[in-house]
Amino acid sequence: MRVVIARCSATYEGRLSSTLASGVRMIMVKADGCVALHADIGAYKPLNWMNAPNTLVEDGDVWTVTNPGGEVLTIHLEQVLETFDVALDVERGLTLDGVEKDLQELLADHPHHVEEGLELVRREFPTDLGPVDLLCRDPQGGAVAVEVKRIGEIDGVEQLTRYLERLDRDPLLAPVRGILVATIVKPQARVLATARGIGWCEVDLASLRAEDDIHLRLF
Repeated sequence: MRVVIARCSATYEGRLSSTLASGVRMIMVKADGCVALHADIGAYKPLNWMNAPNTLVEDGDVWTVTNPGGEVLTIHLEQVLETFDVALDVERGLTLDGVEKDLQELLADHPHHVEEGLELVRREFPTDLGPVDLLCRDPQGGAVAVEVKRIGEIDGVEQLTRYLERLDRDPLLAPVRGILVATIVKPQARVLATARGIGWCEVDLASLRAEDDIHLRLF
């Protein structure tokens, strides 16, 4: 990861247009191409960002970040205060919280709760950006990538979008549909998912556990 602390401003042109006024920011450039500008507020949320895959062109004090969708983030560096590079591990490394872990395991056993007729191909299907929670096939043989979250938010849609872009590069899978699954899918995530042709589904963890318990007792 490359980290630059600098006084800078930025403009974004894409699905919307935005301008970031001059200020001291932290610019992060990750190994996968993701570029994000952070302030000293807002927890993990960046002020501006471009998800991978991106192309970063540095022309003096102007950085231009573009992606295949035509979005452009332009960063104007006014004063670089600090810069360093450090190699980070690229594995997910995180243990899913209890709800997400349970949901993923139960839906792997009962994928029809996501969509009627789905059959599991593999859990944690690998991509170069990280593993997709569930890779399934629908009754027509089409590949379906399922991302499981406790709460479905915009970040989950963005994550699934990146996975779909990678999966669609595999001729044995393409075209790949995506479905975001959670106990609750926030309204903003529903709107973004629909706009990107991604499905969404809310599931009840208690019902899934009850069904699994019934199956375990049958003999």
